[in-house]
Amino acid sequence: MTTTTTATATATAPVLPPLHIGRHVIESPVVLAPMAGITNRAFRLLCREYGAAGLEAGGASGASSLYVAEMVTSRALVERTPETMRLISHGPEETPRSVQLYSVDPATAGLAARMLVTEDLADHIDLNFGCPVPKVTRKGGGAALPWKTDLFRGIVSAVVREASRHDVPVTVKMRVGIDAEHVTYLDAGRIAEAEGAAAVALHGRTAAQAYSGQADWEAIARLKEAVTSVPVLGNGDIWSAEDALEMVRRTGCDGVVVGRGCLGRPWLFTDLAAAFAGSDARVRPGLREVTSVLRRHAEYLVDFYDGDELRGCRDIRKHIAWYLKGFPAGSTVRNQLALVDSLAALDDLIGSMDLDAPWPGEPAEGPRGRAGSPRVVALPENWLRGRELDEAQRAQVAQAELSVSGG
Repeated sequence: MTTTTTATATATAPVLPPLHIGRHVIESPVVLAPMAGITNRAFRLLCREYGAAGLEAGGASGASSLYVAEMVTSRALVERTPETMRLISHGPEETPRSVQLYSVDPATAGLAARMLVTEDLADHIDLNFGCPVPKVTRKGGGAALPWKTDLFRGIVSAVVREASRHDVPVTVKMRVGIDAEHVTYLDAGRIAEAEGAAAVALHGRTAAQAYSGQADWEAIARLKEAVTSVPVLGNGDIWSAEDALEMVRRTGCDGVVVGRGCLGRPWLFTDLAAAFAGSDARVRPGLREVTSVLRRHAEYLVDFYDGDELRGCRDIRKHIAWYLKGFPAGSTVRNQLALVDSLAALDDLIGSMDLDAPWPGEPAEGPRGRAGSPRVVALPENWLRGRELDEAQRAQVAQAELSVSGG
């Protein structure tokens, strides 16, 4: 893999020490956020390749970052649905293997964790308490769940209990709360720490914000003050390596979680690894390299779908606009790329572009992915009436894992 970097690459002392997640030592304190439909094995492989290049640029070695697979539901995992088993598949080069679980039921969560560790399917388990999607929150899951402290405690405890028997660390990813009036992150952070979580990650937005507005980095700083025995990771509005360094400076967090910032830009992991190693080396690819990465991504997707070229090409379509952000590709080519149905067709379209176009600079930087807009969070009936489940809510969340897809 070749990368185009800025001319200077001056290495100094590392900005942060390696990140310790249980028994795992992550040389660069960076985590790829699990993103539905994005962080499958194909995309993780690209990010991993670029992360390793960043460590090399910074003069370090080891596990470049932690790359987490997209969320799967505990129920679907226990039932071994074929798509769920595909989503938790890892390549031989993936160490440690990270899986994110969604659950609203301690018993099912525990069974899923037991399956992962006894069958050697994961080296790290992350728990999703941050998803703001209405189909999740209206069932009491994701970012809505920490409001019910006993339920939250029960899920974390059950998964930690099962995973710890095989020395597999468990981490928790969450949001600030449901909305500005129903903030949960400090309570949740302390509970997760007390129940044996190996780290906690905070996206500095509420569920009501979705991905709109600005992430509240001050909340990350407050969580770092409240949780003292395990790493605290910050998430939200990291679009560049410089953003990551600034978050660490302002919050004191032990590492960062990167989601939308790497969409169509897996080389961000080169920049991040180099930056945290104290190097100013940065990747600035021209269109030839960007389309080469796009083509390789499509190839990896075809492999992920067991050689199904049409399915792999359909999957790559959502990434096209992200890869080409800021480049003079033209609307006709962009529209044709969004309909690509074979690798040969992809090659033809790439060949029709001006591949000598340089990195466009500012137009290619900054936010990517849908921001959405603030909204009223969909919740189970009377969810906000108290911090404990009533009988009706208990029955409702018992059904939730049966009706939430995504793994």
